[in-house]
Amino acid sequence: MFKSISIFVIMVMSLSMLSGCANFLEDYNETITVHQVAPYVRPPTEQISVSDYDELISVIIKHIMELETSLQLIYYPHEGEDVLAEVQRASYEIMNNHPIGAYAVANMTVDANRNVTRFDVDIEIEYKRSKEQLDSIINVSTLRYMMTQILNIMSEYREEAAIRTNMLFTEDDIAEFVKELYYQNPRRVLMLPFVTVEVFPEEGTDRIYEIQFGHVESPSILQLYSENLAFYVRRNAELAVGTRDSEILLSLVNNLLESTTYDEGAARTIHVHGAQNFAATAFGALVRGNAVGEGFAMAFKALCDELGFDSRIVLGEYDGRVHAWNIVLLYGYFYHIDVAMCSVYGIETAFLKTDADFEEMYTWDRENTVRCIGTLTLEDIIGWGDSDITDGPDETDDEPNDDNEEEQS
Repeated sequence: MFKSISIFVIMVMSLSMLSGCANFLEDYNETITVHQVAPYVRPPTEQISVSDYDELISVIIKHIMELETSLQLIYYPHEGEDVLAEVQRASYEIMNNHPIGAYAVANMTVDANRNVTRFDVDIEIEYKRSKEQLDSIINVSTLRYMMTQILNIMSEYREEAAIRTNMLFTEDDIAEFVKELYYQNPRRVLMLPFVTVEVFPEEGTDRIYEIQFGHVESPSILQLYSENLAFYVRRNAELAVGTRDSEILLSLVNNLLESTTYDEGAARTIHVHGAQNFAATAFGALVRGNAVGEGFAMAFKALCDELGFDSRIVLGEYDGRVHAWNIVLLYGYFYHIDVAMCSVYGIETAFLKTDADFEEMYTWDRENTVRCIGTLTLEDIIGWGDSDITDGPDETDDEPNDDNEEEQS
């Protein structure tokens, strides 16, 4: 009897344990979440409807500006229109004759399939430019605005620029613009860059001019040098003393002569204007303390610009060697000032000189340069001392006289 009761108890306990395990397994199964992979669904492609050739061109160009590689269109043809031929013609027109397409697109493939009353057009585009390059295209309509934009690019030492315009230029024209801006702005542009130009498309009136700027240093280094130059220009301009414009100019020359040495070795090796040599820059003259004629001239113009004097760079030769100097407006007359030769031969030899004074040793483009015919001399300035000007030119005359109004081109 006891044995039967024991067996019964054991069976009940076993069943209870089995029931608990079942409940445990049931609870465990309820915590499992089955993850099913959703089937891939291609995002819907925007389809744009067009109904004529001009609209087709416009839509494609819009998508090129966004650098989109695939484009699907719905084309509703006119009666008898060969849609595939029209799309192929548009592709050729964009790649070869449109400035954006010629500049940015490397290749286009097109296809067109009839779908009842319409055509489904598929276009695939390969690019040779980045989105950043497309977004940086500068649209200009006037030469003044174009020159302003090029100067900004040069002063930032950017390596390329793309300018879109209806004005027609050659590569030489662009190079001359860069050169002109450099010599007019020695405080903003440290060194004349090498320039190459490519035009997109090659023909037509609406074009993109891609300008590549080459420098001997990285843009970041040149920017740092430019900041140093600006500091030295301000400091040297503040050192100029005098109560009259003539005395201030003389002070600028004397200070420059004290701080800068003429680099004879560099002068013998530099054979072209605008050479990428620091001795030919305002930085070389003012910061490094050695320069050739062009470096002295650029430094002196930078100082004159800082103080509001009308100073210009003259590119020519001295004794058969490539050289540069300044022309300055003073009391209504223009005068030659060659700070480099003042350094070599003395200030009295090349300060406030006329065309006649310079014609023996110097050569320059006299037809496109203002005439220097003033009568003021170094001796006049030194002789005035603290007395009033009695026999000198009228110091209030800020404009050139009637015989001296030719502007330097």
